[in-house]
Amino acid sequence: MTVIIPCLNEAEALPGVLARIPAGYQALVVDNGSDDDTAAVAAAHGARVVREPKRGYGAAVAAGLDAAETEVVAFLDGDGSMAPEELPPLVAELSNADLVVGRRRPVSKAGWPLHARIANIVLAYRLRRRFGLPVHDIGPVRVVRREALLQLGPLHPRFGYPLELLCRAAESGWTVVERDITYAPRAGGKSKVSGSLTGTVRTVRDFWAVRG
Repeated sequence: MTVIIPCLNEAEALPGVLARIPAGYQALVVDNGSDDDTAAVAAAHGARVVREPKRGYGAAVAAGLDAAETEVVAFLDGDGSMAPEELPPLVAELSNADLVVGRRRPVSKAGWPLHARIANIVLAYRLRRRFGLPVHDIGPVRVVRREALLQLGPLHPRFGYPLELLCRAAESGWTVVERDITYAPRAGGKSKVSGSLTGTVRTVRDFWAVRG
């Protein structure tokens, strides 16, 4: 079981994230062109590190997927906002699903600004209406079989990746299961998505560009 962690300048939060990876799970950190010590910190804390110089969340995810060697992979952010110890129950759900996604349940409003929450609600609603997917979050935690994900083909190279993944999954007839996960304020650094209104706008732009 490989936990793929795409990272851009997450040296501050990574030690706490990696310390909480469940026993038997391999952490694979994808350094997406960081200009801090992300790669060195990841390696020092036992993670396998690969580098993807092409900036973009989807590009980093694809690099991690290519490098992984296990049948099942999980995706998790490296900012400390999600609990790695909650992964095993999601992995267990994969026995009855093709894709398991985490629905973020915030422990504090400070960790999820209003503009980001509104954007997430709108996009999830669109997925439910258009594809009938039982999702309420375009979240960053996912568990899936590696080969099945590879067969979906190239996906959006930037922030549109999570949305296009769900669209492609629906079109391919996948069974998608959503389960609650804890969502806390990030442990360090600044969010590239919800950390500013500009970041959220760029993300929504990528999302809407996926299917127009």
